[in-house]
This record gives sequence, C-alpha cells and structure tokens, in this order.
Amino acid sequence: MVAVPGSEILSAALHVVSQSLLIPVIVGLLLFMGYAIISLGGLLSEYSNRIKVEVNEIKNAIFSMSNPGNPEKITEIIEPLKIPESQKKILTEIAKTTNLTSNTREALARKLIEAEELKIAKSLEKTDIITRLGPTLGLMGTLIPMGPGLAALGAGDIQTLAQAIIVAFDTTVVGLAAGGISYVISKIRRRWYEEYLSNLEALAETILEVMKDATPTTAEAAWRSK
Repeated sequence: MVAVPGSEILSAALHVVSQSLLIPVIVGLLLFMGYAIISLGGLLSEYSNRIKVEVNEIKNAIFSMSNPGNPEKITEIIEPLKIPESQKKILTEIAKTTNLTSNTREALARKLIEAEELKIAKSLEKTDIITRLGPTLGLMGTLIPMGPGLAALGAGDIQTLAQAIIVAFDTTVVGLAAGGISYVISKIRRRWYEEYLSNLEALAETILEVMKDATPTTAEAAWRSK
C-alpha cells in the first residue's frame, strides 16, 4: 500500500485529538450519571407529594364557575382546588382582570400559560439532553480506547488491551444507564405536566368565557381593591 505524502501527520493529529477526548468523555459521563441519580431521587420525592386531580373535580369546578359566573365566585372555587399553587395564581390573576377587554384578557391568559409551559419545558430540558447525549458519550468512550487497545494487541501487550476493553465497557454501561434513567424521568414527568397543563387550559378557557359576560358588582369592586 502506497502512503499518501502527509497522511502520517494527519493520522497522528487525528489520533491525538481522538485520544484527548477520552478524559472529557469520562468526566461528562460521570456528571450525567450523578445528575440522573439526583433527578431520580427528585422524581420519587415529587411522586410522594404529587397532586392527583380527578377529572370530575375539574368538571365540577367548570360547572360551578359557569353558574353563576363572576370573578369573586371564580376565586372562591379556585382556592380549594387540588391543583399546583402556581396554576392557582395564574387563574386568580386572570379572574381579577375585570378592567381589561376580552381580547386583552385572552392575550394575558395566553402569555401566562405559555410562561408555565416554558417553565415545564425548562425543567425537562436537562434530562432530555442526557437521554440523547448519554448513549452518544458512551459510544465515544467505547471507541476511543479501542484504538490503542488494538495496537497493543498487535504488539502482544495483552495487559494494555484488557485495560482498554474495561474502559470501553464501563463507559458504555454508564452512558446507557444515565440515558435510560433520564428517559424514564422525562417520560413520567412529561405525562404529569401535560395533565397539569390540560387542567390549567380547561379552567382558563372557562374563566375567559365567564368573564366575557361578567358584570362588576359593588362586592367585586371591594374585592379587587384588596
């Protein structure tokens, strides 16, 4: 085989770059695994404190808000609902906007819900990243030490080959484990949060519909001034 002039230099540079990535890959995998374990603990804690909202409870709240419908009544219905406090705050804020037009109130409601969606997406972002990058780093950690390992095999150095294979297997296992744990966490949390958002959107739409026909009363004026 005829060597192309300069190819040795390029191959050597490629080898240096490839081998220099091994330590960052191992550090990244350890960080991913640590974060996945911490997130798993957070998921278990969240599960124990999770607010389970029955469909009938949301349905009853919608009927109660609509008959009769006014801002003060809406706030009284929202307060005992078993929904996250952040969502109660959003619904109450929408109900208090009696000084806004319907279109403006809808714009505000849309913005508040989008902010809640963004907050949820941000909370899922890290585990989503680990789900995708964990196995990728695991594969890199497998391939990088195999080059020197195969070279050692050619030279009859079984000890170096064995060490390279151990590193390759370890990085694969850690990468897959971090990715798998993060996938489960993201999957479960996404289902919970979608349920929360669905309830929030249903209640917000009800409030917007009720507020279109709401007429401010003396009691409501006193209530808004609090």
